[in-house]
Amino acid sequence: MFTGLIECTGTVLSLEARGESARLTLNVGSLAAGLTEGESVAVNGCCLTVTDWDITARTASFDLLMQTLKVTSLGDLAIGSLVNLERAMSMNARFGGHFVQGHVDATVTILDWSPHGQDYRLEVELPAEHAGLVIPKGSICLDGISLTAAEVTPTSVVCWIIPHTFQMTNLRSKTAGMRLNVEFDLLGKYVRNLMQAQTGT
Repeated sequence: MFTGLIECTGTVLSLEARGESARLTLNVGSLAAGLTEGESVAVNGCCLTVTDWDITARTASFDLLMQTLKVTSLGDLAIGSLVNLERAMSMNARFGGHFVQGHVDATVTILDWSPHGQDYRLEVELPAEHAGLVIPKGSICLDGISLTAAEVTPTSVVCWIIPHTFQMTNLRSKTAGMRLNVEFDLLGKYVRNLMQAQTGT
């Protein structure tokens, strides 16, 4: 379980195909010192397992299923790409974001990514099959970042990004047309499934 509060950004060193799987190796900076084998780390909002790490080189590697590459934007990564990193939440820490599982529901395309004064406007598409899972002032997780939905239309979601979030996440490397991983609010998904079970729809 994660909070959607990004600890730092990492840099892709390699994404190597290995038959029906792949290995992603990142420079994770100072985060490497606190990692352990088997630990969960959210990489662009996708929960991955640390399979190898090197404190001296500040690197960490993750083995990916091809299914993971198909349903997330991790397959778009290239050498040098910035990724958002968050370790699993600690029970004795303040909980400042929202409940994030690291289970990507879909990928969405950036429709608008533009500066407005000191802030930035981020608009992403809202897939029709997930309509209703985002409400105004509700939570949405984009590339692992816990954000507030400022505006919701039938086809898109708008979030406003403050300078701190811009500087501390991979959003500073994004442009319109790129894909982001999205995880919709856990409570919303439970409510939808309960309603569907009751109504048979």
